[in-house]
Amino acid sequence: MTTHLQEQLPPADQEPRISPDDLVALLGDRLHAEVVEHFVALGDGAEPAYVERQVTECLRYLYLVSRHREQLSGLFLPVEQDIDEIWHYLILQTREYRQFCEERLPGRFFIEHRSIGYEDYQQEPGREQAIEEALRWIPLYVREFGPFDEGALPHWTIVRFLHDQLNMSLRDIAALQPAGAP
Repeated sequence: MTTHLQEQLPPADQEPRISPDDLVALLGDRLHAEVVEHFVALGDGAEPAYVERQVTECLRYLYLVSRHREQLSGLFLPVEQDIDEIWHYLILQTREYRQFCEERLPGRFFIEHRSIGYEDYQQEPGREQAIEEALRWIPLYVREFGPFDEGALPHWTIVRFLHDQLNMSLRDIAALQPAGAP
């Protein structure tokens, strides 16, 4: 599995391939603006820039699932509930969401949503496998979008845990490699 994963990744010293603007273009300016307006209007007190970042992280999540389907599909959601809510909103825009998944994202398949509680998920694969799967996202994210920054921390559960609870720097987190990598 690790060899397969490494074959699909660009070299580590390569610039990130996908910018936030690229993701907006994939989704479409109109739907992107609609999503941001919707979540700003909910009145949770979040500034538009924060909501835009939430939408960016949701799009990054979906991009990774699409690009790395074999490695990431069916894993426990590595992002916070707010990002999941944005994904739910996108799913409800059925025509646009289908086009986004099947015509614009790299995997060209419909990304389905399945809800499962963490306790149930942790029992299914076992604790060690659950941890390995949670960490699996990090090198893929870094290769596609660059290192996590402070703005991403509130949205990616495992990254925030590593940073806040284990005192890992963002640089150390970005240096994590897939399990079994040299």
